Amino acid sequence: MAAEITRKRITALLACCGAFMVMAASPAYARTDDAALSASPLGEGDSQFRALFADWKSLDGNTAPVAKVSIPSQMPLEKATLTSDFGMRIHPVLGGRRAHKGIDLAAPSGTPVYATADGLVGMAQWFSSYGNYIQIEHGAGLETRFGHLSGYIVRAGDRVTKGQLIGYVGSTGRSTGPHLHYEVRIAGDAVNPLPYMVETTAQEAFALARGEGGKGGPE
Repeated sequence: MAAEITRKRITALLACCGAFMVMAASPAYARTDDAALSASPLGEGDSQFRALFADWKSLDGNTAPVAKVSIPSQMPLEKATLTSDFGMRIHPVLGGRRAHKGIDLAAPSGTPVYATADGLVGMAQWFSSYGNYIQIEHGAGLETRFGHLSGYIVRAGDRVTKGQLIGYVGSTGRSTGPHLHYEVRIAGDAVNPLPYMVETTAQEAFALARGEGGKGGPE
């Protein structure tokens, strides 16, 4: 029960941060120290963030240090075509309706892939139907996943910064052609990555072109 409450609190906190990011039209980078909170430009929204954050810390009795949280807020590729959305779809390899826990971004093999927020590389290896795979931890149960890579230039344990080159588009694992499978997860649960791929609402309308190309995915 305590773990479920913690997961819900973290999800609410990160959702709140993401909403405020768009309202403020500023880079979505959330520091959980008091100095960062006091510097927030969000007006009344800031008081809501403070209340959520204080409630979250109280779950552990304020006994543990609070980790920094970096929220993804940019495209993992400079140019790509969205070939498969988040949610239910007909699986391009296995067939049948299945939940797609990320999005597929088609681009030529070797296209650079970038970290979408500061974080710690949790995995950089072959991982089942993801093929060559990178997982980055961003704090408070928030993580990003990058699949079907042709290769990667980071290792587990590396610290990365937003915009840093981490690997290259490929078609490894369960895939129909060169593309990046990209996920955002909160406390293990997959969420729609699209709101985490822009810094302002103005960018959102022009973030992705939709079309045909490589697809795949573990589901």
